[in-house]
Amino acid sequence: MEQFSYKKSEDVLALSASFTDFTYKKHCHEEYAVGVTLRGIQQYHLDGHYQASHPNGVMLFNREQLHDGSSYDKEGIDYVMLYLKPELVEEIMGKKELRFSTPIVYDPKLARSILMLNDAVQHRQDEAECSTGLFDLVHMLAREEQPARLWKPQDSLVRKAKEMMFCNTADVLKLDDLSASFGLSKFQFIREFKAHAGISPYQFFLNCKVEHARQSLEKHKDIYTAVADCGFVDLTHLNRHFKRVFGVTAHDYVLQLKR
Repeated sequence: MEQFSYKKSEDVLALSASFTDFTYKKHCHEEYAVGVTLRGIQQYHLDGHYQASHPNGVMLFNREQLHDGSSYDKEGIDYVMLYLKPELVEEIMGKKELRFSTPIVYDPKLARSILMLNDAVQHRQDEAECSTGLFDLVHMLAREEQPARLWKPQDSLVRKAKEMMFCNTADVLKLDDLSASFGLSKFQFIREFKAHAGISPYQFFLNCKVEHARQSLEKHKDIYTAVADCGFVDLTHLNRHFKRVFGVTAHDYVLQLKR
């Protein structure tokens, strides 16, 4: 059985999920993502390294960290996840960027803070309560950040290519034009991008389209606007790729937002 419940406050997107056989396709998020495993063992590859979160494990995802996800066994998993807008996190921290030093921690106080904020968003609590919970959570998360001197900046080619793809999701991916802008052949570009990003340009581009579609759904609450704005062939095309990343179709996601 698969169950994915998305709710959104003004500042936070919250997910409560339960599944056995579902597997997330390799993807990344523009936001920070923090969550708690409630039942079972949640396994995933994060930037190519295997991780396993057991009950009460707090999962910490930096922005644009590539990952997949599934249950370790047939017992299935229950977990919650919060997606935090980077601009709000930086505002709370005084224009500082978070970088987590470890992907999983077992910190009861931090787990409780995540669960309380998830509960507030899921049950449509007062926005002031959600904002206060977010403020407190971000300051707790700052304890888990990585010292800046240990963080290696992303390769400039990949960073620039990602920006170009993220800003042009309404079109098809024109690999020849994109690679030419870096003075590379199409296959040289694919090789360089995948070596540094861990994902092909086409996979990253699809991920960008899905992320733009999610933002469109949250803004307009209309699936056909998302199809048109984000360059999907039709609703089936959008639903298929959306489910691989978020566990639900775009149609079900917008229905949850309207509740």
